[in-house]
Amino acid sequence: MLKTILSISGKPGLYKLISQGKNMLIVESLVDKKRFPAYGNEKIISLGDIAMYTDAEEVPLKDVLLSMKKKENGAAVALDVKKASVKELQAYLAEVLPNFDRDRVYVSDIKKLISWYNLLVASGMTDFEEASEAVAEETKEAPQNNYTPF
Repeated sequence: MLKTILSISGKPGLYKLISQGKNMLIVESLVDKKRFPAYGNEKIISLGDIAMYTDAEEVPLKDVLLSMKKKENGAAVALDVKKASVKELQAYLAEVLPNFDRDRVYVSDIKKLISWYNLLVASGMTDFEEASEAVAEETKEAPQNNYTPF
């Protein structure tokens, strides 16, 4: 599921991949369900290819989202990212991912993570377990780590 959810640089929110055309993707906004083309010159990244820095290694975003889902019992995060202090945001991420790298994971990354999680919950896309199993199957066939760190 996370492979078809995209982040487009310069555009707020998340987008679902609908179709592929020549030199473009057709995407649909998770917020207002509007469809539009996203071209190759835009930086487009799948949520399945993102990882978070920790002290030891990079943790795939799906694992962080699973941890957030477990902590919140499948509900949206109640923390208001616009009004929360730096310490509150870091404390929240420390509950979800205790060994995150405090030097390389910025406050803007934590805000983005929480807002993405809330968008996915609001859209009813919370099958992170299914996504992690599907990715694990693919990884068995072709072992490679091509995550984009956060």
